[in-house]
Amino acid sequence: QVQLVESGGGLVQAGGSLRLSCAASGRTFSSYAMGWFRQAPGKEREFVAAISWSGGSTYYADSVKGRFTISRDNAKNTVYLQMNSLKPEDTAVYYCAAVSSPRLSSWSYEYDYWGQGTQVTVSS
Repeated sequence: QVQLVESGGGLVQAGGSLRLSCAASGRTFSSYAMGWFRQAPGKEREFVAAISWSGGSTYYADSVKGRFTISRDNAKNTVYLQMNSLKPEDTAVYYCAAVSSPRLSSWSYEYDYWGQGTQVTVSS
């Protein structure tokens, strides 16, 4: 079992930055690939970024490539999402998720564990 708790969301102006954190419980955190997803009001949950268990591989949605950076610290059981140059369309609830797989995935149904989400609001 892995429990995930996100933090770091908030209200920011367009062009600003936020760093989300996702703290994981359990001693096997380093064996999970991790992902960030987001869901805006009235829209389906969408993939944002993923990182392999070692942190050596990453994958981004085209909409955030070049602006967002996913990273992890296995010693702290934490995965991060650095978000720069934020746009109003980035407004959503952001979720972190864990998948017991060596490969990266952008498909939400493949993830085994989910956090409760943290709200990110970008004002214009």
